[in-house]
Amino acid sequence: MKIIDLFCGAGGLSLGFEQSGFKVISAIDNCKSSIETFNKNHPEKPGKCIEVSEFNKKELSRILVNEKITGVIGGPPCQGFSSARLSDYKNEITKLNEKRNKLYIDFFNCVKISKPDFFLIENVKGMAKLNDGAFLKDIEQRFGKLGYSIYPSILNASEYGVPQRRERVFIVGMLKEGFVFPQKDFELISSSDAISDLPSKPSNEYVSKLRSNPKNDYQKRLRGNITCVYNHQVTNHTEQTINIISQVPDGGNIKSLPEKYWKVRRFNKAFQRMNSKEPSLTIDTGHRNYFHYKENRIPTVRECARLQSFPDSFKFKGNKSEQYRQVGNAVPPILSFKIASEIKKVLLNSNL
Repeated sequence: MKIIDLFCGAGGLSLGFEQSGFKVISAIDNCKSSIETFNKNHPEKPGKCIEVSEFNKKELSRILVNEKITGVIGGPPCQGFSSARLSDYKNEITKLNEKRNKLYIDFFNCVKISKPDFFLIENVKGMAKLNDGAFLKDIEQRFGKLGYSIYPSILNASEYGVPQRRERVFIVGMLKEGFVFPQKDFELISSSDAISDLPSKPSNEYVSKLRSNPKNDYQKRLRGNITCVYNHQVTNHTEQTINIISQVPDGGNIKSLPEKYWKVRRFNKAFQRMNSKEPSLTIDTGHRNYFHYKENRIPTVRECARLQSFPDSFKFKGNKSEQYRQVGNAVPPILSFKIASEIKKVLLNSNL
């Protein structure tokens, strides 16, 4: 079962599908460092730094000569829907030819040309209801005309075995009916469950040796058989920042401090510490909005990757800022795996 990943980033979505038995034969992104990361973790190097529109014109037809595409997955940016101000859906549709919706249309064109058995779109949860649901309405109409049944849902990653409260909308399109999203897990995994075995004071070296045994099943799952981790370098903070962080309790934020500190950063969620007993805050691309539940620093790239459910064997390329961005933009592989497994059930139980 071969798939194409558009706007693939570092490859979190792809990884989950691969773990479920799918094979990524082409992964597309216009970010060079993301493609370097993708190919670093794939010996066959299916990633290519190219615009999706160019891929559709120059690469896709060549692939289709020899391959049957089972699925197209990805998270196309949909700025046109988020920036629109008109409430009339018909007027929203007329905007889809504008440049800010081009990438979404490029995704659609890839599906239209390759005619896969399924597609999957991931986006921020607000897209589901924005402008009276214009985004979902367009997907239902546009892809529905191609014969796809549409299944949308907002999923919180923490309810599917990921130690992070991360809500995103997932839209699955199937040529056959019967898809259901995976069942929720009953047991939440906390931030300390996820990263407590990693060196608490990592070195500035590229590789950090693991000094303790895994403490739970989640750590065992992500560590595998490795004895050291990559991308585990600390960020140096100013003495002022360290002093302020040191006064924030486990799970607290700037409002936990005396009022004199409130003007240092003028928003309520500043200086947030992860709660060691609960899933992490949403891992974002900025990486300076939250801090380690115990150490007086931001989490390392590897700690963020653990909270996103990337295995320790997965290596991130590019400078440190690019690595943080790649991790923050990714779909958690464990969540991706569970969605992919449900898609696979429908495919195996059909005559597609």
